Amino acid sequence: MTGARRTVEVDEVLFRAVYDSPASLPGRHRWVTVEADVRRIEKQLGMPPRTIGAPLWVSGDEPDCPKCGRRVNWLDIVSSALSGVHDRAMIARVILGDRRYVNTEVPAAIAGVYCVDCRTPIDGLRSFKCHNWAYAFEALEGVLARMSGLPAPAIPAD
Repeated sequence: MTGARRTVEVDEVLFRAVYDSPASLPGRHRWVTVEADVRRIEKQLGMPPRTIGAPLWVSGDEPDCPKCGRRVNWLDIVSSALSGVHDRAMIARVILGDRRYVNTEVPAAIAGVYCVDCRTPIDGLRSFKCHNWAYAFEALEGVLARMSGLPAPAIPAD
């Protein structure tokens, strides 16, 4: 596809139809970020432990780093994004928030991703997504506050 890359917000019905199934992810392989790496993501973002509870999916043609053999996942994407592309709060909103986004192109590869362990460029990733769960939506502002060192706002009781 030619032209600029665009990501647009879509409504819940369209999101579920197009993107909710891991089978819809492009590439030969689909896998979930391992638990230990999810915990490392929380540390990088300054989130309280066990904040992320939803599966963090990745897809691509080459699931392992070509140099060190480590299984590439959201940890590599987040680490790369924090190197001047996105801030921690933006990434937290993507993982925990209730808004849904889809890319309007099918990329040959996700640009600018490096292995978190050996810094080798990763060219085999095609897509990533998160099945964020509703329990996190109310707590998102509290998580963001704690990430920035502020006291968490009170969450009203049901």
